[in-house]
Amino acid sequence: MLSDLSLTANLIVFAVAALVILVAGTKMTGMADRIADRTGLGEAVTGGLLLGAATSLSGTVVSITSALDGRASLAFSNGVGGIAAQTAFLALADLIYRRANLEHAAADVANLFQSTLLMLMMVVPLAAFVMPEMAFWSVHPASVVLVGIYLFGAYASVGVRQSPMWRAVDTQETRDDQPEDDEDAQKSAVSLLVPFAALMVLLGLAGYAIARSAGALTEQLGLSSALVGALMTAVVTSLPELVTTLAAVRRGALQLAVGGIIGGNTFDVLFLTLSDISYRDGSLYHAIGTGDLFWVVVGLAMTAVLLIGLILREESGPANMGWESLTMLGIYGGAVGFQAWSG
Repeated sequence: MLSDLSLTANLIVFAVAALVILVAGTKMTGMADRIADRTGLGEAVTGGLLLGAATSLSGTVVSITSALDGRASLAFSNGVGGIAAQTAFLALADLIYRRANLEHAAADVANLFQSTLLMLMMVVPLAAFVMPEMAFWSVHPASVVLVGIYLFGAYASVGVRQSPMWRAVDTQETRDDQPEDDEDAQKSAVSLLVPFAALMVLLGLAGYAIARSAGALTEQLGLSSALVGALMTAVVTSLPELVTTLAAVRRGALQLAVGGIIGGNTFDVLFLTLSDISYRDGSLYHAIGTGDLFWVVVGLAMTAVLLIGLILREESGPANMGWESLTMLGIYGGAVGFQAWSG
């Protein structure tokens, strides 16, 4: 449908959908923080599970729609490209948090666990790509493995929160997860979840518009699907993560900020399963090229650096940022430059 529109019209659709994602993402942060308090799950777990799923929804719709259209490269690179962009957003959040290094102040064992879970899940599509092609009802077994790993991780995350076997050492810069004290404190979790779900639907609709306009722009501008997926749709559909992360840091909900990014990245990998199911010409992992895997490697490298920073907990560094934030920005900037150069 949008392929019949002019280049200018498709750019307008793309921009309007991006604005919707930006506004909806802004409103979700405060809700997620209060839901964390109402349910007792805490900021890190709520960010990793609820906020991560919600902010990833628009990107998921883009990937599924692209897969249904037979655009395997766009579907895959949109998902994994968002991981790198969203991890880079943590470095920007570290820059605006002036008291100390964000990874130091947001110490939480649940975020450590989620980071290792994310790295394990990112290995699965790499393994699927190098293994012989196979599919059952056009779905690769790796997609089933991703679901199994995630379900285990979700169950274990709650256990890590409720009965931790490791605890971070508190310092004067450590920000604990404290319940808010405002007019919403007496609201039930359900009364907060309903408008939260409505915003999720809005994000999904915006993601659909992004997918359709991006597909048309790919043809009209003559760009590669990998370039459009990794640097256009992935970044735009990652705007909720950027907004919610910066808003959470300003609220002092540091564990929510870090957990939301890591959780969103986890869902981006998990939803490769839905893309694989939606792609009906065989295995999604064997319909992509080696260039699409570049962003998996970039995401793995950035997550590893983040995990090292969360463990070392450097209190301060250049520009009051941790060395891991500077390293993540360097990796992402280099990857963007390489992708733009290689097409």
